[in-house]
Amino acid sequence: MDKNAKIYVAGHRGMVGSAIVRELQRLGYMNIITRTHKELDLTRQDEVEEFFAQEKPEYVFLAAAKVGGIVANQEALADFMYDNMILEMNVIHSAWKNGCRKLEFLGSSCIYPRMAPQPMKESCLLTSELEKTNEAYALAKISGLKYCEFLNRQYGTDYISVMPTNLYGPNDNYHPTHSHVLPALIRRFHEAKASSLPSVTCWGDGSPLREFLYVDDLANLCVFLMNHYSGNETVNAGTGKELTIRELTELVAKVIGYTGEIKWDTAKPNGTPRKLLDVSKATALGWTYKTELEDGIRLSYEDFLKNPMRAER
Repeated sequence: MDKNAKIYVAGHRGMVGSAIVRELQRLGYMNIITRTHKELDLTRQDEVEEFFAQEKPEYVFLAAAKVGGIVANQEALADFMYDNMILEMNVIHSAWKNGCRKLEFLGSSCIYPRMAPQPMKESCLLTSELEKTNEAYALAKISGLKYCEFLNRQYGTDYISVMPTNLYGPNDNYHPTHSHVLPALIRRFHEAKASSLPSVTCWGDGSPLREFLYVDDLANLCVFLMNHYSGNETVNAGTGKELTIRELTELVAKVIGYTGEIKWDTAKPNGTPRKLLDVSKATALGWTYKTELEDGIRLSYEDFLKNPMRAER
């Protein structure tokens, strides 16, 4: 990408989109286009078509999405599928119609089968059934990456996709029930410490294994791939390292300084038993992550403390 190229970042107020904007600015890209949801509703086809026809962005980072944790996904299955599918189809289709040079679609590791061989390679997509707790979201994301692939095959576009593991960092959502596991733990332990609670109860039994990537590292990879990768197959984004949810809770408690008891509610769902990405493809392209988990949690907690209103999302 030329430093003066017109670049549209969809979802610039979210955790991923804001990180991509920071990374682009850090690298000297000067012509970044953004729109708030009030200015442009990406689920409205007419608005999206008008925007692309007027602005004609050369590059698009599609980081906008309706996201949430296990509770949010289970409570709003239809909403997660519809909103994400129509949003991504509108943006990708309008980008193609208006001659966008390159588009990068941001997905999620939940696209891979529930019992996929570990670590999960990009090639395991659609080889067996999905995890039921986030099936609707996964199906929408699979549709987006496949639409990019099919446009490449039919029309010769240069549209790529990247599938991140669990993300965390600045601008995360700390809602008490609709957030992902790591920000939820940060809020829960912070409030427990502030209230001097003797114990904190966490979901499941703590046994699932998870991988976490600091969002600024993902943003670095996104810009790297836009400049150095073309292909129909998606690219995994992760660290290649995992830990149990139990180990994660202990690490979050340590960073926050909570010293009470951690209990487990085994009546609540665990989710997928293990989700580790094979990141050899990104590594072979010349990229690797930079931020270790404890350092990233500390940075995230600092961001949480600076922005208390974010916890009310």
